[in-house]
Amino acid sequence: MILDRYFARRFVQGFVVIGMVFVTLILLIDLIEQLRRFEGDGVGFGQILTLTLLSVPAAISEILPLLMILSTIVLFVGLARSSELVVTRATGRSGLRVLVAPVLVAACIGGLAVSTLNPMVAATSERVRILGDTYRNGGPSVLSLSGEGLWLRQGDDRGQSVIHATGFEEDSRTLLGVTILSYAPDGGPLRQIDAETAQLVGEEWILRNAKVWPLTPGLNPESNAVLHETLEIGTTLTEERIRDSIGRRQSISIYDLPEMIRQLRDAGFSTKRHEVWFQVELARPLFLISMVLIGAAFTMRHTRFGGTGVAVLASVLLGFTLYFIRNFAQVLGENGQIPAALAAWAPPAAAIMLALGLLLHAEDG
Repeated sequence: MILDRYFARRFVQGFVVIGMVFVTLILLIDLIEQLRRFEGDGVGFGQILTLTLLSVPAAISEILPLLMILSTIVLFVGLARSSELVVTRATGRSGLRVLVAPVLVAACIGGLAVSTLNPMVAATSERVRILGDTYRNGGPSVLSLSGEGLWLRQGDDRGQSVIHATGFEEDSRTLLGVTILSYAPDGGPLRQIDAETAQLVGEEWILRNAKVWPLTPGLNPESNAVLHETLEIGTTLTEERIRDSIGRRQSISIYDLPEMIRQLRDAGFSTKRHEVWFQVELARPLFLISMVLIGAAFTMRHTRFGGTGVAVLASVLLGFTLYFIRNFAQVLGENGQIPAALAAWAPPAAAIMLALGLLLHAEDG
């Protein structure tokens, strides 16, 4: 038990140190990227720094597998160089028994990543998006899904508009059953537009069979209504932003994902991407455990055998390969080619079995 606590403490220390180094590098790189992104928009350094700091949780979540495998390498290379691993084996403790503490720590970190870090990433990512839209367009562009359909909000210095649609075409550029409410910069209503369809073309919505009611005080909306076979109105939205909003899984907490999937299904949208993402998040502890086992499979050896650098490189490359395979399986799941559960759970399960095979071969020959 004392040895387990010692190994766990060494593993956590390595994880914290490596994590701080990577977070510092990410902060510097992201700060430069934000400065370049908002160059000429009149955004202060304090606001850019806020965006950079809010991006940290998402960056940590993304690099967790890399941190895990590097922490494992640092732990076991250090133990091998100090001969502590040899002494531990001499006491009758097998190499697999030594792995219990790092694996338990990885499982705890994975559990915290799912239960705590995931909601933090969702909240901060959404805040970054809102602040970015506010700094660049004068107001956030908001998308909401419910059983009643799709809600969009767009805005600039000329006012805000709320768009409601009952359905959409597969290309995500044509909305069906559209209602648009436009407001002046002071918040007063300007007009209401009903249209059969609204197609996003460039920086404009092309409305078909539209009816416009003026909402100016003193005017009768119905008697002053105008019919348009085709009507063009400007927009700050883009196809990419709408697609990202619909599929922005990182901005949804894992606790809200099941309800979001239900709302997407009720609104007629595909839920495959969100279902796969939900399963991937649930499988994260298992994937982090597989990273620990992969790192250990190549570095649980005495340095007198030589080839430590090659072993470290091989473990890192295999870790990246497994990360790529997991992402590839995730894409297959999102495209509906394999079930969501298989896409999320098969790669870490296969990685664990591969690592255990390598470890058993190294231990027992």
